[in-house]
Amino acid sequence: MHLAYFDENKYSEECPHFYVGGIILDSGKIDQFEKTISQIQYNFFGSNVLIKDTEIHGKDIFHGKGAFRKRKLVDRIALLEYIKKYLIHYQIPIRIVCIDVNAHKAKYAYPEPEYQLGLMLLLERICDYLDSQKSFGLVFGDYEKDEISKSIHDFSQFKIRGKTNMFGGRPLGRLIDTIYYTQSHHSRFLQIADVVVFMAGRYENRLTEPLTWHETKMCEFWKELKESADFKMQKWP
Repeated sequence: MHLAYFDENKYSEECPHFYVGGIILDSGKIDQFEKTISQIQYNFFGSNVLIKDTEIHGKDIFHGKGAFRKRKLVDRIALLEYIKKYLIHYQIPIRIVCIDVNAHKAKYAYPEPEYQLGLMLLLERICDYLDSQKSFGLVFGDYEKDEISKSIHDFSQFKIRGKTNMFGGRPLGRLIDTIYYTQSHHSRFLQIADVVVFMAGRYENRLTEPLTWHETKMCEFWKELKESADFKMQKWP
């Protein structure tokens, strides 16, 4: 059995690429995975209780917001580096879908909303991995009130029909039951998915060279993840 955790960024005119993705964990190793990330959390906060004040949130870490407002930049970047090392050390599968929203809307007369399309493509990529492992999986997402009902409905329809509605759509039979949603501060693994998607959104389609040391470090982290982790990204269209 495998457990998949995903998150997404928010598309805007300033950030025209929509990313949805996350991590896939072997349930047989979950205790070790959780102990390690819990230790990383404890080393930074002095606590590993699952509350908002100890939530590992990529955007807040990088910009020094929320629970990270009074923390030194060098410590915040070190935290992100520990997460990068964690993903590489355990070779945790990372699967991401990147949608160029403007190109998608220009290509299709009736473009599917990016969230539904991205989730469908991500579920296919998760199933590709499960096929390779001859395993079954459960999927967990960050609680997004406006998207939950539609995404669960879509998922159930894919299951009934036997495959997604893409041309040559993939079967999703290895995903069992439904998509489970919870608040990200209640799940360390959703928090790791958040960090991965944050880094993708900020560095995958970057058009300018980084000017500061911390941006340079983050670009290096992202490059290392792509090169050294179990990393795959699907780009659309």
